[in-house]
Amino acid sequence: MPSRNAALFVATSVLSGFGSNAMALVTAIWLLDLTGSSSLAALAGLGVYAPTLAGPWLGRVLDMLPRRPAVIAVNLTTAAALLSLHLVRGPGETWLIFAVSLAYGVGMVLRDAGETALLPAAVDAGRIADVNGWRSSAMEGMKLVAPLAGAGLYAWRGGAVVATISAGALVAAAVLYAALRLADHRPSPPTGQVRISGTALHRSRLLIVPVGLAAVAIATSGFQTAATYTVVTDVLDLPATALGALSAAQGAGSIAAGLVAGRLICRHGTISIGAAGAALFAVGLLARCLPWWPGTLASGVVVGVGLPWTLTAAITAIQTTTSPAVLGRVAATANTVMFGPIVLALPLGSAAVHLGSRIPLIVGAGVCFVAAGIAIRARPTPPSHPDS
Repeated sequence: MPSRNAALFVATSVLSGFGSNAMALVTAIWLLDLTGSSSLAALAGLGVYAPTLAGPWLGRVLDMLPRRPAVIAVNLTTAAALLSLHLVRGPGETWLIFAVSLAYGVGMVLRDAGETALLPAAVDAGRIADVNGWRSSAMEGMKLVAPLAGAGLYAWRGGAVVATISAGALVAAAVLYAALRLADHRPSPPTGQVRISGTALHRSRLLIVPVGLAAVAIATSGFQTAATYTVVTDVLDLPATALGALSAAQGAGSIAAGLVAGRLICRHGTISIGAAGAALFAVGLLARCLPWWPGTLASGVVVGVGLPWTLTAAITAIQTTTSPAVLGRVAATANTVMFGPIVLALPLGSAAVHLGSRIPLIVGAGVCFVAAGIAIRARPTPPSHPDS
């Protein structure tokens, strides 16, 4: 059963990753073609990520419902929303593209939280980190394939065809969720008060520290984006298309990182691997300060390893330290903590780059190094004996 369920989860990651990455690029291209406005094209992404800020409330809704049926329903509803894009005929229907982007974002928050909550009931505890790593590799692999495929399909047949294929991927993923064999994890009965104990504090730190590390790394990734663009196009004087090669290098690093992340987490723990990921990310940012294209490509590989390690460690910590009864809301809240700050980090980085491309990179690296150091010092000492 565990191997079968693990394969099903990885397959859903492939399907969801292909659909979301293909539509992310095609939506922007479609809006650009319809309106001629780069600003409006960029705002489509805001609609997808803004619902992350509502994660705690959406997660609470998810915990009130049977999880597998809820995730299946979210997939099918999102697929129906994508199919409505067949109604787009010209600039007058651009509002529908924005509405579908927002609906997709809500579905993504619910789906991610639901998947996080379902996984511990589908695979053995000892394999959770491995499966999270494999899923990370699958999703990163789709980032290399899906945008090119989506752009090609758009050029050939238009945006509605890409929306149909993405909807089909969500429906196929829903079928795979229905095929999962889940253990019976009934929520524990509520108690009148929560008793603070050594074990509780230990588990709380094992959750908070990796999630905090991931939040810092992800926010820094947004803060340094404009600086990286400037390094490639201005400092190295390369065409903007060179960013594709840098993205591919990062994707290759991420695929490799996902394949070994689970084994490393099982051996060293979520905090140690999360801290190592943040430190590697910092090293990659410093490497981008060198005016040397091979070094910049190498930085992409290093960053590609570091970021997935922090995220995989955080997701594994959520799944292994949280009661099944509240796992949906905890997962959604953690997603808000991890991804919400990027909404501020992106414009701050865009402003900071006017001080020079190296300043955001050095500041970002320093923040990640400090966070990694604090995390290592904050590693809890396991309780000597369980509380009675």
